[in-house]
Amino acid sequence: MKTSQAIGWVLLLAVLGGGGYCGWQRYQGAEAAKRAEAQKAAGPPAVRVSTAPVDKTDFPVYLTGLGNVQGFNTVQVRTRIDGQIDKIAFTEGQLVKQGDLLVEIDPRPFQASLDQAKAKKAQDEANLANANLDLQRFTKLGEFATRQQTDTQRSTVAQLTAQIAADDAAIANAQTQLDYTQVKAPITGIAGLRQVDIGNIVNAATQTGIVTIAQIEPIAVIFTAPEEQLPYINEGQKVAPLTVLAMTTDGKKTLAQGKLAVINNQVDATSGTIRLKAVFDNKDHALWPGQSVSTRLLVKTLKDATVVPDDAVQHSTNGLYAYTVSQDNKAELHKVKAGVSIDGRTVIEDGLTPGQQVITGGQFKVQPGSLVTTAVASSDPAQAKVRQE
Repeated sequence: MKTSQAIGWVLLLAVLGGGGYCGWQRYQGAEAAKRAEAQKAAGPPAVRVSTAPVDKTDFPVYLTGLGNVQGFNTVQVRTRIDGQIDKIAFTEGQLVKQGDLLVEIDPRPFQASLDQAKAKKAQDEANLANANLDLQRFTKLGEFATRQQTDTQRSTVAQLTAQIAADDAAIANAQTQLDYTQVKAPITGIAGLRQVDIGNIVNAATQTGIVTIAQIEPIAVIFTAPEEQLPYINEGQKVAPLTVLAMTTDGKKTLAQGKLAVINNQVDATSGTIRLKAVFDNKDHALWPGQSVSTRLLVKTLKDATVVPDDAVQHSTNGLYAYTVSQDNKAELHKVKAGVSIDGRTVIEDGLTPGQQVITGGQFKVQPGSLVTTAVASSDPAQAKVRQE
């Protein structure tokens, strides 16, 4: 009796338990269906994107290239006479001024030549004085002196006068040679590595110089531009010298700002480029001869241009396009015509209006009409803010 009752209770519990489980499953299914209907009614979830405003601003148009810095003037200082170096008066790498003494060569042989030329002139002046006295005597004798004697004496005076003129030229030459014993800086600039030492014999015929001096204030940069840009460069240069920026080769730091000075007189037919020369004040010596730099030539400035970040412009088989965010937070597709692009910004010639918000990130999830959640783009990530529209 007790065994049969236990079996009944077990069967009853099994029946009741099974019914409760099935009821719970039906409840869960109903709730899931309700959520699906609500989500379907609400539409797909919003796509998270980054946006930036379409700006209206002045846009500088630069031509970029690579250039090489050159001394505005570079001089290989050589001796103009032969002799032994007695003194070196400069330090390698020193900023020397025009007229500063660089090297002194043994002056004694040249001083002797100068003294000899001066002595020869004194001798000829004494002979000329005596000849003039003889001429005066012959003139006073009148008819007692023959005509031939008088004419001969006049010729002697003229010869001695010419000899003194030659002595003056010899003295000037000897003085010049003596001056050459002091080798002075022909320009103001930076002295390079010294090529000779004290005690060496230098020769005017040798090609090896004493030192090289490079003028760095101002300084020049030689760079190239495509030949198709030459008309625009000439047009801008006629109005005012175009601005040139010299930057590090990675383009991250501006070293100096100067002006375009020279446009070469011919285009390189091999490369299709034109050589240009810019001049920089270089007061801080940021540019150095031989240095490689990146250049930017400001050809023109577009006034009130429509500008967007480069990331806003997308490519497709049908051309360029960009997404904007409407007032009801939906993505709208616009076909655009893009112009020049510099420093992460692109000029839009057609398709967008200043004041619109363009999508700059997350476009791969966006379709026309998609609901979006925007994050305003900022150059400083710490200042980027999220705005739930």
